[in-house]
Amino acid sequence: QVQLVESGGGLVQAGGSLRLSCAASRSGFTFSSMGWYRQGPGKSREWVATITLNGNTGYADSVKGRFTISRDSAYTTVFLQMNSLEPDDTALYYCNAFQGGLYYWGQGTQVTVSS
Repeated sequence: QVQLVESGGGLVQAGGSLRLSCAASRSGFTFSSMGWYRQGPGKSREWVATITLNGNTGYADSVKGRFTISRDSAYTTVFLQMNSLEPDDTALYYCNAFQGGLYYWGQGTQVTVSS
């Protein structure tokens, strides 16, 4: 069983930065892609960013230019560097991974941006 564990959330003022991490609990398990989703208060879960095994990245328009997704060389940990944070970025951020037709999800880490 693979588990994804997120960390790095917290409270930050608008304009500030946070770095989220997501670590897979099982080594030697290579995901086709890993990424981040978020769900703000009263909103549906939305896609934020993805990085594939070969390093290709994609971003939602709302975070493009402010967020950067990256991974470690073993592709067991994915990061989300979030800069110029805005109150609308307040959400529970979930790590997501895809392999073999299955999606895996973390429990989420809360990001709160105060104005």
